[in-house]
Amino acid sequence: MPVIRYHDALNDALERLDDLGYERGAGADLANHGPMGAEALAALGHGGEVAAWVEGYRGAMPHHDVPARSSALDPADETSWRPALGDFSRAGDWEELFRRELAAAPWRDVLARWWPRLLPGLLAGLTHGLIRTAHAVRSLAAAEQPTSHQLTELARGLAYWAARFAHLPGEVRMSGHHDLAGAIAALPRTPYAGPGKRGRAVAAERLARPGELAGYHEALGALAPAGTQWLLSEMTTAFAGVYLGHPELFPVPLVHAVTAPAAVRLVLPHLPDELHAPSAAALWHVHTTLLVAFTDDRGGEETAAREAAETDVPPFDELIARAVEHGDEHVLKFTEACHREHALRPDPRYGAAVLAAQQRIKPRR
Repeated sequence: MPVIRYHDALNDALERLDDLGYERGAGADLANHGPMGAEALAALGHGGEVAAWVEGYRGAMPHHDVPARSSALDPADETSWRPALGDFSRAGDWEELFRRELAAAPWRDVLARWWPRLLPGLLAGLTHGLIRTAHAVRSLAAAEQPTSHQLTELARGLAYWAARFAHLPGEVRMSGHHDLAGAIAALPRTPYAGPGKRGRAVAAERLARPGELAGYHEALGALAPAGTQWLLSEMTTAFAGVYLGHPELFPVPLVHAVTAPAAVRLVLPHLPDELHAPSAAALWHVHTTLLVAFTDDRGGEETAAREAAETDVPPFDELIARAVEHGDEHVLKFTEACHREHALRPDPRYGAAVLAAQQRIKPRR
C-alpha cells in the first residue's frame, strides 16, 4: 500500500465526496459520514486506504440531494438567520452563507463568530453538525494553505449544524456538588414501558422531549465547576464506560457521547478562551439528553472501569488495524477519538469500548 500523506488523502476524498448531500438512507435522515470517516482514517495514518474506503462508502447507501437554495441569509441580521436555525429546508441557504463568510474572512474568525450562536443547538443531527465541523477544523489547522475543498467542508459542517439545530429544554448551571461520575450516577433512568422495549421509536420520542423525563432538569445543575480540558477527559472516559455498560442497547447512538467531547477538544484551541466553559456546559446538556433518551437503567456503568481493566484488550495499534478492516464509519471515528483521548490520559475503558464497538456494530467490509 503506497504511503499517502494526510493532506493529499483528505483532499482527494473531499473531491470524490463533493456531490453527496447532507443526509442518506431510504426513508431516513442519517448524516453523511463520508468526510468524517475519510478524515478519521487519514488521521489514523491510513491515507493509502482512504480512496478505496470512500468508493465503498459511496456505494453503500444512497444520499439525498441538498435542499435547493431559496433566499439568502444575512449573517449581520439576526432576524434573517435566526428563524432559519433548525429548518433543514434551508440547508442550501446555510451552506451558501458560510461559503460567503469563509471567502471574506479567515476561517478561525468565522468559526469564533458562529460557535456561540450554534452552541445551544449542539445536539444537531445527533451531534453530527459539531463532529463534522470538528473534523473539518482539524484538517484546516494542519494545512499550510487551506484548499477550496477544505473550506467547503467547513462550510458544510457549520451548515448542517445550523440546519439541524436542536434546542434543548432547560439551562445548564455549573454550580452543583457532583463530579461527572457522581452526576451520571445521580441521574434517574425511566424504564421503557410496554412491548418493543428497546425500540427506536421510544428513544426518538424521548430525544424529542427529554425535559419530560424524571431527573433531567435536576441533572442540568448537578455538576460542580471544573476545568474544561479536565472535564472533557472525564466525559470521554466516563461515557466510554457508559457505552461498555450497555451491551443491550442498539450500538451506535451512545458512541456520540464520546466522539462529541473529543470533537470539541479538537476545536477549542482555535476559539477564544471565554467560549471553552460554555462548550463544556453544552456537552453536559447533550450528555444528559443522551442518557435519558437511550438508557432505562444504569446497566453495568458502575462496574465498567473495573471490568475494562480486567478485560484482555489488544493494544491500540491492533485496534486501529481492526477498525480499518471493519470499515464502518462509526467504528473508525470512535477508534480515532478513543485513541486520541487515551494518549492524553490513559484509561482501560477507551480500548475496551473500542473493542466492544467493533464487535457490536456490523462491519462494512
